[in-house]
Amino acid sequence: MMNNVSVISVFFLTGFNETRHYRIILFFLSLLCYCIIILVNVSLIVIIILDNNLHEPMYVLLCAFCMNGLYGTTGFYPKFLWDLLSPVHAISYFGCLAQAQVMYSFACSDLSILAVMAYDRYLAICCPLEYHSVMSKQKVVQLVCFSWLTPFCIIATNIFLTSRLNLCSQFISRLFCVNWSIVELACFSSQSTINGIVANITIIIYVFHGFFIVWSYMYLIKTCANSIENRAKFMQTCVPHLISLLTFLVTILFDVMTMRFGSKNFPQNLQNFVAIEFLLIPPIMNPLIYGFKLTKIRMKIFSFASLKVK
Repeated sequence: MMNNVSVISVFFLTGFNETRHYRIILFFLSLLCYCIIILVNVSLIVIIILDNNLHEPMYVLLCAFCMNGLYGTTGFYPKFLWDLLSPVHAISYFGCLAQAQVMYSFACSDLSILAVMAYDRYLAICCPLEYHSVMSKQKVVQLVCFSWLTPFCIIATNIFLTSRLNLCSQFISRLFCVNWSIVELACFSSQSTINGIVANITIIIYVFHGFFIVWSYMYLIKTCANSIENRAKFMQTCVPHLISLLTFLVTILFDVMTMRFGSKNFPQNLQNFVAIEFLLIPPIMNPLIYGFKLTKIRMKIFSFASLKVK
């Protein structure tokens, strides 16, 4: 058995087995989704970068949010589209680890950025006099870097621990590589004990992110209930954050729960849909929600559209 371990250099993604009857349709739908994701996210990023009036903390964070969406989806869609047209659904060992790194760090960075957005809205509504001194350009850049680099390093630790495991199977029953799917292939459960501990610590860290975000918005709702002006500000700037948070949490938690606690009881097609939800719904929904809900961005979009018409 140990001799077989050393020769594993390729994984086979068996999640594609159930897609053989509708791969062409799925390819064109996925390609359309990926094009829409690129279009709406890049459009929002370009609008924010080019308009000096949008160089405010909230919009800088939104720009980082969209960049992270592009990072995560780029780690999935090109390989996924290739596999839909390929008779063999294989990925190299190191390619699999790299994709797992991208998928997890994308998801964790999303939650980190949402937490910073919640903090930003708390300061803007509850401490308006201190807002600009606290959320300076330098501070915002530091928070964005922290939101990207910290999840990347935490997930890199998980991936490094996984790379030390002796694996006894080449088959991953998913459409793409994620860390826990690789851990489950370990020859001996005792080897993966530390992986489970570190993975649970990682989950706890980001659950606390979620609690912080929920607490922030509950406090904001309580604060804004007593002021018509604050209520209007909350509805305009915080509702998009809440929608993004709920969309992200529902999709990612459903995937994590089914993966860690009995996904084998679900049909493969359902597993596939649950697995790609967080790579499909939030990256499309978030730019659209922010684009149409935030007044400054909506006006900029309409001004661009009117120029095109003329």
